[in-house]
Parts: sequence; structure tokens; C-alpha cells
Amino acid sequence: MTLRERLDKLEPRERRLLTILVGFLAVCLLLLVPIGLASVAASKRTENQEMRDLLQSIYEAAGKVNERKAQRDALLARYARPAPPLAGFIEDAAKQQGLTAAESQDRPDVPHGKKYTERVTVVKMHKIGMLGLAKMLERIESSGHPVAVTRLNIKPRAGEPDSYEVELGVSAFDRKGDPPPASAAPTAAPAGDDEEEEL
Repeated sequence: MTLRERLDKLEPRERRLLTILVGFLAVCLLLLVPIGLASVAASKRTENQEMRDLLQSIYEAAGKVNERKAQRDALLARYARPAPPLAGFIEDAAKQQGLTAAESQDRPDVPHGKKYTERVTVVKMHKIGMLGLAKMLERIESSGHPVAVTRLNIKPRAGEPDSYEVELGVSAFDRKGDPPPASAAPTAAPAGDDEEEEL
């Protein structure tokens, strides 16, 4: 029995219900397909926007990484030129401003981690003017060497205008070289040597 014969056997009420059902399914199909396509397009649009945001954040991060790398390279370039002996360095900066350092004292080196060492020199200066001191400090800070003024004690002299007793501490930071790469396996010791001296 074919489909057409089955439809012919249906009563008019059943045919009408079947027609309504088919019409309802057709309307649902016509509505669901565009709604489904719209939801798929919206999800793709959201994924694309997320990808755009991710790419934008990567580009911004790349800019920041390049900026940090440039700062690191500039810092390493500054440490590549070690500071000269501090007593003479401070004395030269003072002489350029017409000042003299009465006495200087080197302090013990202070290690900072595995790669850096701080050298400190404290200088005492008598009867100096504020303008000369300010220019000397500016010259020390802008020397291009890894140095910093880490201590400054200024006392005015009684009865003398623009005359001060100054105690100045300057630190130089030295970067130790990177360790050489590990060499090949050590050779075997001769049979007669039972112990080796430690250095």
C-alpha cells in the first residue's frame, strides 16, 4: 500500500489534522533554520571577537616585552662599563665644581645576590656651597656609570652663609660576569692521588 492510498483512506477530519501537523512542522522548520543559523553566526562572531581581543593583547604584550627588553639592555650596557675607583671619581667631580674632598674612606664590599657587588666610599667635605654641591651630585648621578648617592649628611656652619659640612656616601654597583658554560666531564684522577686539595 502506497502513501497516496493511505492518505486516501483517511477520514476528512484526520486529513485536516494531518495537514495542520504538516503545516506546523513546515512553519517550525522555516523558523528554526534561520534561528539556528543566526545562533551559529552569533557564536562564530563571538569567537572571532575573542580571537581579535587575544591578538590585540598579544600585540600589546609584545610591545611591553620589547620595551622591557630595551630597558634591560640599557641597564646591562650601563653595568658593562664598571665605575672607576670611587675616591678618585668623587674627587674629580668635586674639582670640576671648585670643591675639595677633605678625607675619603672605602667601606667593605657588600654582595647583592649572586651577580652584583656594591662598593661604598664615604667622603667628608668642609666649607662648601650648596650650588657647587648640587652640581657635583648631578654630575655623579648622570655619569653613565652604575653609581648612586646613598648617603648625604649636610650641616650648616655657624656664622657663615652658604657654607656647609657635608658627609657624602657614593655606591658603585659592579656586575659579575656570567659563569662560563659547564665544560666536559672531568678526567679521571691518577690512581696514586687519594685526596685533592680544596681551594
